[in-house]
Amino acid sequence: MPEEVLFKSEGSMSRSEIASYLRTVADSLDAGKSITLTAGDQSVTMEPPARPTFEVKAEREGPTDGAGELSVEFELEWDEDGGDGATGGELSIE
Repeated sequence: MPEEVLFKSEGSMSRSEIASYLRTVADSLDAGKSITLTAGDQSVTMEPPARPTFEVKAEREGPTDGAGELSVEFELEWDEDGGDGATGGELSIE
């Protein structure tokens, strides 16, 4: 299935700045509100359903014998037709 990027923003920022963005998303989710992403002339508003799929992924990219790049990805996913996401095992984040 082809993928269409509706919005993308990437840049270096402090942990505190990242936490602030994540808190804003968390507050919107908790309140059942839509999430609007804006950067420059790009903007998209999305309305997650009550039970979207939540994916957390930790990755290491690079050579097996040298330094690579580490990442933690958080993703919300749902069907456009309003269907809720799949269920998985219980998640714990500390």
